[in-house]
Amino acid sequence: MWWKVAAIVFVFLVLVMAVAIHYGKNRWRSDTRNLYAKMETARISIVPASYDPHELEGLPAPVQRYFRKVLKEGQPMVTAVNIDHTGTFNMSEAKERWVPFTSNQRVATRRPGFVWDARVRMAPGVTVHVHDAYVAGEGILHAKLFGLLPVMKQPGTPELAHGELMRFFAEAVWYPTSLLPSQGVIWESIDDSRASATMTDGTTRVELVFQFDTEGLIRSVHSDGRYRDVDGVQVAIPWQGHFWDYEVRDGMLVPLKGEVAWLFPDGAKPYWRGRISRLDYELTE
Repeated sequence: MWWKVAAIVFVFLVLVMAVAIHYGKNRWRSDTRNLYAKMETARISIVPASYDPHELEGLPAPVQRYFRKVLKEGQPMVTAVNIDHTGTFNMSEAKERWVPFTSNQRVATRRPGFVWDARVRMAPGVTVHVHDAYVAGEGILHAKLFGLLPVMKQPGTPELAHGELMRFFAEAVWYPTSLLPSQGVIWESIDDSRASATMTDGTTRVELVFQFDTEGLIRSVHSDGRYRDVDGVQVAIPWQGHFWDYEVRDGMLVPLKGEVAWLFPDGAKPYWRGRISRLDYELTE
């Protein structure tokens, strides 16, 4: 009879696990909706409503070439975008331990904000849900097993807000009207293939160096110091992102693949590789 008892206990545990996973997913969805709502409340109107090439006057030459390549005159401004990604994430700092992820990301361009809602598959049947976000000037980064059990949460420090606004800025290649000077970006010349740019939101200011290729497209972004948690301390470490596989979406030329890496003294350490499976834009009318 012992095997019947064992079977009953096993079935009971499976049911408990199924209920917990279902509850975790629903709770996570509710938390995601709350972040969306907070980001929506912070949004402001976008002016002007469309791209005018005259605003390129005085910009560094590679920046002008970029906008003329990726935008057409009269292009409506991006107000928001929903992005779906698939890719892999390196879970190890010492070696290569890439695991698959899928994610949905909601971006609002003014006031700048995003919510990255990811599912990282750690093992068959084991999923960690991640929120990586910048909402109303606050940086957010936490993860929960099955969307229920906390496994990581960073405090909402100015350093985290700086890092998350930098991510928004780097990913503006997917919503390129946000890089226009009319949207608050300040460009400065470096040479014929590079330019630095700054973006400010509230008290947070970030700077990136954009690298342009011979076709005029942004191929990489670089920062001398994006904050990273190292044993509980926020440390500024060089950081870069690469982009490729450009295609036209809603009249704009945007990349569909990318890779992000930390730049350590012994070399680059990629930790995110992904491709865009959906871009759903909301534009000014």
